[in-house]
Amino acid sequence: TVRGVSASPAPYFDMKEEQVVQAAVKELIRKDLIISAHDVSEGGVFVTLVESAMVNNLGFDVATGSGIRKDAFLFGESQSRVIVSVTPALTGRVELALEALNAPFLKLGVVSNGGIKIDGEDFGTIESWKTTYNNELAIRMNE
Repeated sequence: TVRGVSASPAPYFDMKEEQVVQAAVKELIRKDLIISAHDVSEGGVFVTLVESAMVNNLGFDVATGSGIRKDAFLFGESQSRVIVSVTPALTGRVELALEALNAPFLKLGVVSNGGIKIDGEDFGTIESWKTTYNNELAIRMNE
């Protein structure tokens, strides 16, 4: 909608890729290496990060992928992606486990105390995004 596209193809999906991702997440959970896991779906990476952060009023400081438009990186809905949170002490073990499973991964950034930054740019606080997330539809319907 923001980019003025009225019709676009369904997000990319490959069943073998999905199997690798799900097996990798299952293994990380089995080994107790992650704090949380959340699939990337409607709204893309940004919405996934906000939904994950809202639970404990946390924030995040992330960097988008090089070579990909920022809006596509943050809001693209391609499948077979999961955002996991990891304690700093276990980051190396998680990376080794993913490499051993041939599961592609990207370290996005870090969890913060409520502020949201993307590529060094301030995007407000989780509290403001939480308010928007929880109330915007009702506000729009009452206009």
